[in-house]
Amino acid sequence: MKSLRHSAVWIQGRCWLPGQQAACRRLFASCNLCNSQTTEVPSPLSKGSSTQKNKSYIRTALGLSAGLFIGATLKTLYNNKNSDDLVQVTPLIPSVYGASPFSFTTPVETEDSVSKSSVSVSKRQVYNFIADAVEKTSDKVVYIDIKDSRRRLSGKNVQSISNGSGFIVSEDGLILTNAHVVTNRPRSSIVVVRLQNGVEYEGVVEDIDALSDLALIRIKCDNLSPITLGKSSDLRPGEFVAALGSPLSLSNTITAGVVSSVGRASKELGLRGKDIQYIQTDATITFGNSGGPLINLDGEVIGINSMTVTSGISFAIPIDYAKEFIIKAEKKKADLAKYPESSYSDRRRYLGVTMLTLTQSILQELQARGSAPQNVPPNVTHGIFIWRVVVGSPSYQAGLQPGDIVTHINNREVHSSRDVFKFLEGKGDLAMTVIRNGQRYSVVVVPEE
Repeated sequence: MKSLRHSAVWIQGRCWLPGQQAACRRLFASCNLCNSQTTEVPSPLSKGSSTQKNKSYIRTALGLSAGLFIGATLKTLYNNKNSDDLVQVTPLIPSVYGASPFSFTTPVETEDSVSKSSVSVSKRQVYNFIADAVEKTSDKVVYIDIKDSRRRLSGKNVQSISNGSGFIVSEDGLILTNAHVVTNRPRSSIVVVRLQNGVEYEGVVEDIDALSDLALIRIKCDNLSPITLGKSSDLRPGEFVAALGSPLSLSNTITAGVVSSVGRASKELGLRGKDIQYIQTDATITFGNSGGPLINLDGEVIGINSMTVTSGISFAIPIDYAKEFIIKAEKKKADLAKYPESSYSDRRRYLGVTMLTLTQSILQELQARGSAPQNVPPNVTHGIFIWRVVVGSPSYQAGLQPGDIVTHINNREVHSSRDVFKFLEGKGDLAMTVIRNGQRYSVVVVPEE
């Protein structure tokens, strides 16, 4: 019996242990086990083997339970789209789906789910590039109002005689605008600058360049946020641009377009005495918008809104030219700082009109319309167009009206607004030849000192 190393099984009167049939018969002869159909006799090692199998079963059961628990947890987190933990767990979940008792299904993308998980790639954020550029610069644009302290509308309200736009170029209150915004005004007038937050300051005109139509205004305000000046020399035709300002006294107005030309010579526009390569754009620039910035998509100023010829054709002064003007003005201020009184002052007399130089294209358009008050005779080839007349001004008292065309002053031809400014720098009355509704009139204006 000591030689038996394995279990002996006696089934149906036969011993199924090879070579040990006789021993099996003697072993089981005296017991009743041989009467059963199937009998198993465990060997001495069977107890240990059974223990190992039990441990294996336990480990398998524990592993299966842990797997089911983890799977159920991950599925719950996966299906919970509104949970903040989803953002942390989702990257850890593989994109491969296998057999599972929880029947995972591929999530179907809907507009709702895409908008929640991909907010950063919405169409508004991708394609509203002009709004992004405007957001960077709009708080640096100012509204300029010229008021006459001697004229009051009602009570203490001072009458506004003209307005325009400008933008901040330095932290200490320096503002750049057009010269025609702050010139041609009475001595009693004041320059009021209103910031985007609604605060108003009285401004002082520091320097004027009538040739380039640029001016600098200073307000007593520090820690301002200056606008970023770009490079107009890098500008290309077809670039998107936006014009900011206050056209027709409507503050915070934006118009957009493209650059039509980067070098429109002043001679092409009929502007004599100027050597400026203007930026032409189809972004609308109207009266009151003058002096505001023309910006690119990076929010940089590449031009100063100056004038419009007709719908879709507007012009801006290149910012590179304005940079040179600012440098010269600062140098002039430093040179004159030691003198108590500056040798520079605005000596022009006040006329009280808003003028537009008549180019050949504008004349052709006015002649083609042929309706009052722009009924222009075919023989008119030059002059200035009176856009606005300030109520109570010398021009208003003399009888000038919006729509008039001034062709001569003191028997001399007038080709641009610069010619009118020259007469205002002198003395004496101005005898004007005016075209109104196809008829010629003589009007004598006495400019105000």
